[in-house]
Amino acid sequence: MAKYAGPVCKLCRREGEKLFLKGQRCYTPKCSFERRGFPPGEHGRDAQFRRRRVSDYSRQLREKQKTRRVYGVTERQFRRYYRVSLKRRGLTGENLLQMLERRLDNVVYRLGFAPSRAAARMLVTHGHFNINGRRTDVPSMIVRPGDSIDVRPGSRRRPYFKELPEIAETRTVPRWLERDAKGLTGKVVQDPERGDIDANLSEQLIIEYYSR
Repeated sequence: MAKYAGPVCKLCRREGEKLFLKGQRCYTPKCSFERRGFPPGEHGRDAQFRRRRVSDYSRQLREKQKTRRVYGVTERQFRRYYRVSLKRRGLTGENLLQMLERRLDNVVYRLGFAPSRAAARMLVTHGHFNINGRRTDVPSMIVRPGDSIDVRPGSRRRPYFKELPEIAETRTVPRWLERDAKGLTGKVVQDPERGDIDANLSEQLIIEYYSR
């Protein structure tokens, strides 16, 4: 499946809730979901008044799509993460969410070094970060406990990264990560637990979808 390149605000409207895909804009009155909180399309406004029974399959599909859109991964990637999670010990759903959380682009976002996951993905792709001292440009890289993430010396001279320490200080870091905002460095302390991951995501519905 090709990567979605359309307006991301439509994705929030389609799922019927904010997915916070545009960073700080999602917290302002400019947010499209605030102004048009109905599904996109010609009959979207009428759909919010229509009463219809939602099937189990529909709920499972929408939860899978919502999770995939939150983390910005393709269907092919998401399915591969599911297969890997299925083979690991423990609960498949939690394993799946843990893998998504440990993607490098998500870790950069969680550390407060980017306003959104999409922005974090772009920064990683442009090679602004080192992992354990080595430059990487792979957003889908899965980090492990003990890995260190830091902004490359050459990138620190750019205006964005000069202003980043003050911005990053305002962002809360989950307990499975450590951050030195002034030094623009971070470290993975442990694997994320279920309580550290978005509570609005229902991994059980995703597992039911793929188990059909």
